[in-house]
Amino acid sequence: MVGLLKLVAVVGLGYLALMAVMYLAQRKLQYFPDRNPPGDPAAVGLKDMQSVKVITSDNLQLVAWFAPPKKRTGKIVIIYHGNAGNISNRAIKAAHFMERGHGVFMCEYRGYGGNPGTPTEEGFYIDARAAIKWLEDKGYTTGQFVIYGESIGTGVAVQMATEIHPRQMILEAPFSSATDVARRSYGFIPVDMLILDRFDSLAKIPKIKTSLFIIHGDEDAVIPIDLSKKLFELANHPKEFITIERGGHSDLYNHHAGHVIGDWLDKQVSEERA
Repeated sequence: MVGLLKLVAVVGLGYLALMAVMYLAQRKLQYFPDRNPPGDPAAVGLKDMQSVKVITSDNLQLVAWFAPPKKRTGKIVIIYHGNAGNISNRAIKAAHFMERGHGVFMCEYRGYGGNPGTPTEEGFYIDARAAIKWLEDKGYTTGQFVIYGESIGTGVAVQMATEIHPRQMILEAPFSSATDVARRSYGFIPVDMLILDRFDSLAKIPKIKTSLFIIHGDEDAVIPIDLSKKLFELANHPKEFITIERGGHSDLYNHHAGHVIGDWLDKQVSEERA
């Protein structure tokens, strides 16, 4: 009996130690930044895009990329990317919108792309607000902004939509909350108690009234499509959900997602002008 109690104690202490390690290391498990500067946009085929400097409310200077719309009053797609890489890895997304005459602002986060700072949920929101302020300072208006979120960036996009109320929002591979995602991978620990950066889009989406477009791959192994559908169900109309057959988490543009998204946005623009 004494031996059994000792075994239980050892296992219990080991479990508590594991939880402590997971708690302390969780942001290293959640964010995978490419800290290298993204370089010149032209080097990845975006010759009409320029590198710009954005100042955050907590005085960080961040590099971002911007291409103005062909018409001064045209749409500007503000892209909040996922938790890995940097903005240079999303050139294909920007190119699809630029080819259609839309402007694109590629927001880069703290700790990514040579930028100072450390990634956190609140830090991402501060960076996202700085991107919007930079555009407003250049004379662009909220009515021109299309909020685009990819993966963890959908959590940023949803938060920004609660603040600026854009006319359109595009979510690529979104999730209900980071807690739901973590629970799928770490069900053996109480993630609800331990997680710091929750990106709780499910609680926020009912408050947003915008034209919403969600696209998700049915073979996404990182964010299961059911978490995306869970978010969609609580979203207000007008809304549209497109499933990309055989699409994974980061290859949707290889399955013509760019054309599908671009057509939806062009339709939105036409309806606004009608």
